Amino acid sequence: MSLSKHYQPDEMEPKLQSAWESAEVYHYFSGDQVSIYSIDTPPPTVSGSLHLGHTYSYTHTDVFARFHRMRGENVFYPMGFDDNGLPTERLVERKLGATAEEIGRQAFIEKCLQISQEIESEYQNLWQRLGLSIDWRYTYRTIDECSRRTSQRSFIDLYQAGLVYRQEAPTIWCPECGTGIAQADVDDLERQSELVTLKFRLKNGDSLPIATTRPELLPACVAVFVHPEDKRYTDLIDQQVKVPLFEREVKVREDPAADPEKGTGVVMCCTFGDTIDKHWWYTHHLDHVEAIDRQGKMTPVAGEYAGLTVEDARKSIKSRLEKDNEILERQKILQIIPVHERCDTPVELIMSQQWFIQLLEHKDRFLEIGEQIDWHPPHMKSRYRSWVENLAWDWCISRQRYYGIPFPLWYCRECGEVILADIEDLPIDPIEDNPAAPCGCGSMNFIPEQDTLETWATSSLTPQIAGRWVCEENGTTDLYKHVYPFSLRPQAHEIIRSWAFYTIAKSHFHFNRIPWKNIAISGWGIAGEGMGKISKSRGGGPVPPMEMIDRYSADAVRYWAVSTGLGKDAVISEDKIKLGAKLVTKLWNVARFSERFLVDYSAPISPMGLPLTPADRWILSRLQQLIRRTTELLEAYEYAAAKSEIENFFWSEFSDNYLEMCKQRLYTGTQETAQYTLYLVVLTLTKLLAPFLPFITESIYQGIFADSNGKESGEFKSIHLANWPTANLDLEDEDAEQVGAYLVEIATAVRRYKSENSMSLGKNLKRLMITTEDGKMDHMFAEAREDLLSITRAHELKFGDEITFDAITILDANKIKVSIEL
Repeated sequence: MSLSKHYQPDEMEPKLQSAWESAEVYHYFSGDQVSIYSIDTPPPTVSGSLHLGHTYSYTHTDVFARFHRMRGENVFYPMGFDDNGLPTERLVERKLGATAEEIGRQAFIEKCLQISQEIESEYQNLWQRLGLSIDWRYTYRTIDECSRRTSQRSFIDLYQAGLVYRQEAPTIWCPECGTGIAQADVDDLERQSELVTLKFRLKNGDSLPIATTRPELLPACVAVFVHPEDKRYTDLIDQQVKVPLFEREVKVREDPAADPEKGTGVVMCCTFGDTIDKHWWYTHHLDHVEAIDRQGKMTPVAGEYAGLTVEDARKSIKSRLEKDNEILERQKILQIIPVHERCDTPVELIMSQQWFIQLLEHKDRFLEIGEQIDWHPPHMKSRYRSWVENLAWDWCISRQRYYGIPFPLWYCRECGEVILADIEDLPIDPIEDNPAAPCGCGSMNFIPEQDTLETWATSSLTPQIAGRWVCEENGTTDLYKHVYPFSLRPQAHEIIRSWAFYTIAKSHFHFNRIPWKNIAISGWGIAGEGMGKISKSRGGGPVPPMEMIDRYSADAVRYWAVSTGLGKDAVISEDKIKLGAKLVTKLWNVARFSERFLVDYSAPISPMGLPLTPADRWILSRLQQLIRRTTELLEAYEYAAAKSEIENFFWSEFSDNYLEMCKQRLYTGTQETAQYTLYLVVLTLTKLLAPFLPFITESIYQGIFADSNGKESGEFKSIHLANWPTANLDLEDEDAEQVGAYLVEIATAVRRYKSENSMSLGKNLKRLMITTEDGKMDHMFAEAREDLLSITRAHELKFGDEITFDAITILDANKIKVSIEL
């Protein structure tokens, strides 16, 4: 096909996407196991509309997939949708304007399935329009049958290995979501607070000052702690003190965790205000008094404040303490509080029965595994190490919600024994199904587990779900054996603590292997200064991604996405997207210019014997350097640097200089070398840019090169299955690169003179005159005569003593002097 005068991305991009799908360009071939590149693609959480931040990180993954595919590797690039838990529940509740409890369990589950499937179709449409080279045959949902079977199988295996336990313990609890959550689900939030110093009363009537930001926990105060070496209070150890307002007597105890420098050095222990309260409660065998319930309201132990929210109770209790003269000091402070990352609600520690996976006993092993994985960028490994080293809780995997994957178990009503489902029956729903056999005690009376597995308990198994670990007959499939461990896990930095860590933990527990060889950590696409990360559940950003694609093209949006490297946040910039659109237009115009000289051209296998000019040899040598550098950068996952190298070469060396040097030869048809060089450079640049800008490069390839690269009649031969360029040592020439640098320097000096003197760059010159320090350079420039005349628009080139009186010197440096005559 020939190239049209104007490139129309709104027409071409959807056509090419359809052509790729019809030709199965992005299919993984199960019969070809020579070299596999498998990607553990992040399944986007179904919690709202996708935004431009998603096009940012998902484009990075697609660049890696396309690069490895063009290198001849069999790429396994699936897509999933994370739709099985709390984020989807919250989305559905917002859409329906009612809570799960109000709708009812079964009806709510059906609505979750329906709405999540509708939204997933929107996600897929965007990914396809963006040009992601996904093999959609391997799409999964984390609520589908395979995912449920995989997650339940994982739980059973871990339970039988003694790595899972159930206990009643202080649990991180979100009152808004009404469920226990894991440590990884907690964010830190800075806010204004107030530190109040209260009067606790000793037996002799003296006051013991204790500072707190949470006076609403006074009814749950069960002890007071001081440091054993704090001489101010050693005489008070083991004495009783009375809690203000609630008149409860508690003992003064010693513990090294009490910080003498914090507050007054005396700390009240309440069940539970924070993790140190939990530690003291456990190690000192203290009473448990619950002052806050699961809805975030005060319990009856709070007396007249029962039923108030935590915030209201705090205000009311401070007011009463002030009135009773029980406050010694009030101080405004900035405070970091833990909040649920899904809803920003301050979390509480509530005593509840939960299921846990053991983590704390395996921290050293997790650190060792982290060292076995290649992190991109490398400094992101430190975030993983920091998380593991500071891990303080085992993994709470149970959620008190309706929608999710059920625990595959029941409890015997007679003896309390845990009854696991049979492996061959998975997936099961214990509320709908019954055990296949009676309990060991003989009872057939069972209580189903009503909690659901938390989302990460399933998402941590994405390598197993995508690879269909237990989802085919006869056990493990050939697919899983070939793709696992995966080559790459791409993901965002904020879920290193959750998705990356939990996947590493599960892979270790189940297989004693790393889950992937490389992990690529993207930053966020952010809306602007101070606005931070964009969230699906809290607003999709300033401009919907499909609107930006329709306005500027998918390639232009991808250009913005690949302009910032891994691990770095990128401001969503319409100006940057416009630059991408400008590059697309320039590529098309260069291709159209080149097309007339390359139609029906058959390039020789080798350039040996061709009388290449200095300009030809320069640009071809520079091209080999570009191939080598780009390949090295992409192998190292440095796509932004690779894109920048290609773009600089295209604009500065090829478009601005070489094309201008060779135009005269191309127009006159006097040398095949210009045609050969043009062919090789345009084809190579098109291939190098293909992972970044798949649509425009495919359009150019189909218009100019597909036929000459073995395309058979009626066959769609895609650039994305073409061979990745390799550097040709025969074309590398240091001397030619030095010559080329001189040619560019001369051309730049001529352009600068014309520009400074308000002349058109196309203005013809009478003469170009060059004086050099040795004859060798004269010979070199003489060889480049035609190219110099072409780029400078000079009619004549003279050397040395031939310089005339009327000449204007425009360059005198680096052993050459250049003058022009108008």
